Amino acid sequence: MIMTSKLTTLALAALLAGGVAATAAQAADPAAGVIDSFNSSLVDVMKSGKSAGAEGRYSKLIPAIDRTFDLPTMTRFAVGSAWAGYSAADQASLIKAFTRLTAANFAHNFSSFDGEQFKINPDVQTRGPDKLVRSQIISKSGTTNDLNYRMRQAGGGWKVIDVYFGSVSQLTAQRSDFASTLSSGGASALVQKMNAKSDSLLKG
Repeated sequence: MIMTSKLTTLALAALLAGGVAATAAQAADPAAGVIDSFNSSLVDVMKSGKSAGAEGRYSKLIPAIDRTFDLPTMTRFAVGSAWAGYSAADQASLIKAFTRLTAANFAHNFSSFDGEQFKINPDVQTRGPDKLVRSQIISKSGTTNDLNYRMRQAGGGWKVIDVYFGSVSQLTAQRSDFASTLSSGGASALVQKMNAKSDSLLKG
């Protein structure tokens, strides 16, 4: 869930004000099973809460982020057409910074536990080579918010390639957010921007 735009931050703040708990999902579809496992990892991190600090939550989340998200594909999409013109070293630096930002956003926003739940819709939709796993975040009062994952096979399993808050694509928002930085400063400027954002998020 690599989330940089103001829109995404506001969406997370609204959805995750108290924390989230995973339901015992019966995830027959393998793509849904990946999300169910990720939700469980999030709950474990959130239960560590403020005492672990953002850096501690970040360290716990990194393995789950790596397992769940196809970060090279997501980085490439967020960068857009400029990607092909960058050196292998620049591409590697962009992926590293994008990965850090993904985990930093989760560590910052999933910071405490207050009894909310994830609910995964067992009806997984197939869209060409991709699957859409639909889920909801349910508050203690019963308020629901949609949190959906577009997934594609990579490395022998299903991995997230985009996240939708309602109908808002995370990667589309990021691509728009990154465009001016890439245009004015190229890959190095975007790496600097992403790392500065991560540093800010991990101060909490």
